[in-house]
Amino acid sequence: MAKDIEGGRHGDKALKDYYDPPPAPLVDPEELASWSFYRAIIAEFVATLLFLYVTVLTVIGYKNQSDPYHHGNECNGVGILGIAWAFGGMIFILVYCTAGISGGHINPAVTFGLFLARKVSLVRAVMYMAAQCGGAICGCALVKLFQDIYYVRYGGGANELAPGYSIGTGLAAEIIGTFVLVYTVFSATDPKRNARDSHVPVLAPLPIGFAVFMVHLATIPITGTGINPARSLGAAVIYNQPQAWSDHWVFWAGPFIGATIAAFYYQFILRAGAVKALGSFKSSSHM
Repeated sequence: MAKDIEGGRHGDKALKDYYDPPPAPLVDPEELASWSFYRAIIAEFVATLLFLYVTVLTVIGYKNQSDPYHHGNECNGVGILGIAWAFGGMIFILVYCTAGISGGHINPAVTFGLFLARKVSLVRAVMYMAAQCGGAICGCALVKLFQDIYYVRYGGGANELAPGYSIGTGLAAEIIGTFVLVYTVFSATDPKRNARDSHVPVLAPLPIGFAVFMVHLATIPITGTGINPARSLGAAVIYNQPQAWSDHWVFWAGPFIGATIAAFYYQFILRAGAVKALGSFKSSSHM
């Protein structure tokens, strides 16, 4: 079992049995000249495209199979459980495939949370978000291309507040759901956690995918589950009906607020970032 000996000293350097990458610069000119930077952007675009294609197609297929006006019933199709599995399973697959290339964000809220924690630069964060939104739009466009008859009839997979729920409830559901996701991302990718629990072989994409699955089970009846602004934007752009845009801001504000809270909680409370910064300030002031 790996031991946390971060507090030990050898000379002037803290001894660690893990490597914590240095904070990413706000702007890194060198990455703009690197092919790996653009390869990561392409990976985020393609991953988000595939994510929206499979998941929105699953949603529309279920609504068609369960439509009583077309000889369907609620027992047909994959059901809400199957939809949740589609979202969680695709995140597991795509994070596994792209983690070594781009980090496997596939979600502007995840990218924003990692940017706040200084895991990625501002330029990379902006380009990732643009690629994710572009990929989501293209993924939904493919669904409409293949399911043109059913796409508009069954709502295009767009996120909307369910009848009987207030905007406040929908916003809270998005905030809490995104908090669960981004908190899981930080925990699953924490080098200190991986070193300490090296005896427990956990594949990082697995808990992230399960987090998406569980959040969908809880919030599909409320908002259809956004927790991913690119997913909500892509479906709204291609569906392009008033009901998809009326409360669209909720699916941006909620995830970004949830990601902000998760980043602050993990970095400054669980990882004691604020205490370390204060200790460093006190040490330098006594020199």
